[in-house]
Amino acid sequence: MHDPATALTALLDGVMALESESVALTQAHGRTLADTVTALMDTPPADNSAMDGYAIRAADAGRTLPVSQRIPAGHAPAPLAPGTCARIFTGAVIPEGADSVVRQEVVEESAEGAAIPGPVTAGNSVRRRGREMQRGATLLEAGTRLNAAAVGFLASQGYDRVAVRRRPRVSLLVTGDELVEPGRPLSPGQIYNSNAPMLAALLSEFGAEVVASRHVADSLDATVAALADAAEGSDVVVTSGGVSIGEEDHVRNALQQLGTLDLWRLSIKPGKPLALGRIKRGNGGETRFVGLAGNPVSSYVGAWLFLRPLMGALLARPDQAALPALRARAGFETSTERRANYMRVSLTIEDDQLVAHAFADQDSSVLHSCVQADGLAVIPAWHEIAPGDMIDVLRLQP
Repeated sequence: MHDPATALTALLDGVMALESESVALTQAHGRTLADTVTALMDTPPADNSAMDGYAIRAADAGRTLPVSQRIPAGHAPAPLAPGTCARIFTGAVIPEGADSVVRQEVVEESAEGAAIPGPVTAGNSVRRRGREMQRGATLLEAGTRLNAAAVGFLASQGYDRVAVRRRPRVSLLVTGDELVEPGRPLSPGQIYNSNAPMLAALLSEFGAEVVASRHVADSLDATVAALADAAEGSDVVVTSGGVSIGEEDHVRNALQQLGTLDLWRLSIKPGKPLALGRIKRGNGGETRFVGLAGNPVSSYVGAWLFLRPLMGALLARPDQAALPALRARAGFETSTERRANYMRVSLTIEDDQLVAHAFADQDSSVLHSCVQADGLAVIPAWHEIAPGDMIDVLRLQP
């Protein structure tokens, strides 16, 4: 059996970032920047008012000034006449000659003009040109996943298109004659297919595009045919189930008929029967293969440990190279034997310390343990953990 680090090295060996494509900014949310983007202009592009009020020369504060103009946002002002003030609104350009803004709540306006209290410091309530960004400065680094704020940030610079990495195309195959799609009635011995929708959701979260999702019958011929077909249109083929040593587990044999098995079996719990390899395509290329164990928790943990960094490598996203690790105090007791245990835990703050609480039922079939899990507590082989011991936790949730 192999440790996770060895398996991850084998999985990522030779992986190259996918090519880039240009997309409209309206379609860029969740995508990964292919190139570093720089500022096209200063933002703000001119000194502007931080509030509704009156634009003045600071030296004129403390007296009543005639209002020489009104400046709404989006309109170009005239230079400020000496000895006057300008009625100005939030976001409007500061007129030439003014150096401060006084908020409207402290100003009394009459027929004689606006009574400006003093003293006023030059620059008061003025947003300076280039305060946020200066032309040519780096806006966002290559490898950044574009969240809503990043999309808005690009729009603020006038970008309407952006170069992003092509999404990894993933085919998802779930094996098991006992599986039935949700929404259909169950017969004796059957269970619902939870792995397909769960893995599809995780793959999407990791930046991939699931181009196909199929249920494959438990036979060698069906498995060979499904793998061969899936490999032709995919960057990665992911299977769930069929990678153990049972008579109905056909995935490894099918993979070896179509390509190479690079690694099999992990020294972790859950997720021991992991298979990694490559499937040869008709055009002479290869498609990466990841075979996850069929138990739902094993598939879930395996996806975080292996599919996430694989998608990160294909997208050139350094933040997906590894899960963030934390140190926490154990709020439980446990012991391990020859395999490391990746336990689902929730995290709380108690007496200013991070505490990990393990879910009571850690069986690999109990998907409920993943629903509220904040992380995976990594308990090395041949260890005994008592409450209060320091442990490593891989963070799953922000």
